[in-house]
Amino acid sequence: MFSLFLNSASKCGTLLTTILYFIICSLFASSTTACSNGNCQVLEACSAATDCGSGLYCGNCPALGLTRPICTRGQATVPTSIVNGLPFNKYTWIVTHNSFSIVDSPPLPGVQRLTFYNQEDTVTNQLRNGVRGLMLDMYDFQNDIWLCHSFRGQCYNFTAFQPAVNTLKEVEAFLTENPTEIVTIIIEDYVHTPKGLTNLFASAGLDKYWFPLSKMPRKGDDWPNITEMIQANHRLIVFTSDASKEAEEGIAYQWKHMVENESGDPGIRKGSCPHRKESKALNSRSSSLFLMNYFPTYPVQAESCKEHSAPLAEMVNTCYKAAGNVLPNFIAINFYMRSDGGGVFDITDRMNGQTLCGCNTITACQAGAPFGSCNNISAPSTNPGSNTSGSFSGSVQFSESASAVYSPNWLLLISLACYTLVTTVMNKYWRCRDGRLNNNQFGVELLSSITIGPILIQIL
Repeated sequence: MFSLFLNSASKCGTLLTTILYFIICSLFASSTTACSNGNCQVLEACSAATDCGSGLYCGNCPALGLTRPICTRGQATVPTSIVNGLPFNKYTWIVTHNSFSIVDSPPLPGVQRLTFYNQEDTVTNQLRNGVRGLMLDMYDFQNDIWLCHSFRGQCYNFTAFQPAVNTLKEVEAFLTENPTEIVTIIIEDYVHTPKGLTNLFASAGLDKYWFPLSKMPRKGDDWPNITEMIQANHRLIVFTSDASKEAEEGIAYQWKHMVENESGDPGIRKGSCPHRKESKALNSRSSSLFLMNYFPTYPVQAESCKEHSAPLAEMVNTCYKAAGNVLPNFIAINFYMRSDGGGVFDITDRMNGQTLCGCNTITACQAGAPFGSCNNISAPSTNPGSNTSGSFSGSVQFSESASAVYSPNWLLLISLACYTLVTTVMNKYWRCRDGRLNNNQFGVELLSSITIGPILIQIL
């Protein structure tokens, strides 16, 4: 490209052409790489994950027409690291829908799995990125209890993922490594083996963290505060969809202790937030927890970044009104890291800020200060990893490369733009007379007339 440009220039201007080429290219380069080496913040352009700050990854959202990669949040602010000691039901937590149904999870040997996928990274990494609720579908299968994404209450070899104990051991390891964290598990329960769940959780080593049914509030009262739960080591809350398990195994029946909106497509319909048929009305005050589902019936990875942007924020407001001005405690979503920038992480920051301290984001809250005492922060932190949550040791990872994203060859584009621009300037301003350059007012006119933007737009 460079030699092509030189050959097109007249002999009288070769030196000046070369200098001009490098000056303009350096201007382009500085404008397109304004940040790098971990200094880029949310919404700033990036070309690799290493460009973005802590807790961010480099991705895009073609579903919204955003094809150029930007730094996108992939980690939550843990609210208890900023405002601690309040009842558990005052906080909002991110929940992954079908946490185990992970893209690229290996099927059983010799079997082609036929099911939908809902997440992209391991359960361990979900927890490390700030997810605090897991939705797990449990079935009797192969003389054991398995996680399956299935139908008609039965697990098949083509809908099976893995024995449930494997995932529960990931939860046990996380709780052991993070002694101030609390995790909630919501089971879609198709287990009929007597004491099956009791034995399952014991074999995973989770019985020592079990929040006892007897401690759960009745009639919509507040839960114990976070500090008390941690001190008692009651850091695992488990709900089941099978009402009989409450009497038989002491496992809380989900819809006795929480209200829930409809799942699937009815739960994402704009302007509507109907309650699930098993649940009491959302504005019921007999339950002190509120689970908000926000995922389509058929999950599509490429669309989730669009779903987790403005539509999710609008649905939170719709469900807030439907619940009698109560914000959800749990937001359950697919592909939780995908968004157009801040996603569910920014939204839960705002929800926790409003509920816990009366501020517009949790990062504006002041620990120990009166309600409404806020730091001067107008939006959620652009670098969530720098918050005092500090419990993240995982990476922001996708099981498939985050680029399936468009990543243009900026070096080639810059070279083309430079060539086009310099050739235009040469033709307009250079006149060779007897081997001499006629460059009257060249510097003044050049600086006042160059417009780089349109040239780049034509190339793109």
